[in-house]
Amino acid sequence: MFIEEITMEEFKKALRKTKTILIPFGTVEEHGRHLPLSTDTMVAVEALKRVAEKKRVFIAPPIHYGVCTSTRQHPGTITIKPSTLRALTRDIVLDCYHKGLRNFVLITGHGGGLHINAMKEVAEELVEEIKDIKMAVVCPYTILYKELSEIAETENDSHAGELETSLILAIRPELVKGSSKEEYPTFPKPLIVRDKLKYWPGGVWGNPQKATREKGERVLNIIVKKLIEIIKEVEK
Repeated sequence: MFIEEITMEEFKKALRKTKTILIPFGTVEEHGRHLPLSTDTMVAVEALKRVAEKKRVFIAPPIHYGVCTSTRQHPGTITIKPSTLRALTRDIVLDCYHKGLRNFVLITGHGGGLHINAMKEVAEELVEEIKDIKMAVVCPYTILYKELSEIAETENDSHAGELETSLILAIRPELVKGSSKEEYPTFPKPLIVRDKLKYWPGGVWGNPQKATREKGERVLNIIVKKLIEIIKEVEK
């Protein structure tokens, strides 16, 4: 059930069947020269759409903005601070709790470290503060790294590379504008550099030219299966 599509009466009735809500998090962020800026959001929403076909749960409208660090200087990226994401996440979860929901699965299509940590910090605080709340924070690319690596032909595939391009080919193929060259960031770690574009001009991490729609479908199937397992776990 997508919350934005139901009435308050339907919401009340549905609470008798489930107290689980899935909240998708995305970004407005560059994804090379070939993928849309909302790639992360699209992936999270599509995965939850497919979950909803198999499991009775509430699905919240997506949070379209996230914390972008390495890509924040690229054209089109619109980032927020970790503190903003923490506050937004906390407010949304708390008000959902006050409306009767108890099980929360936060899924992010964005794998940035500060972004995920902000979400996890809120979840950690809330499970300490509220006795009957259950929470999971899920980044598919992190928890399914092994399984997804077996699909990718590109070693160390990541941002706007083979798999993300495959996902958009499966979800919204008309939004894939050709391809981008194989590329990997060259940040001089552990230094924190001011000029991000100097070390990562194309904003691609991997080889999008190896992407296929079939790979995208395989990735989505793995993600959906894992999410259903996680939902069952939080509902125990």
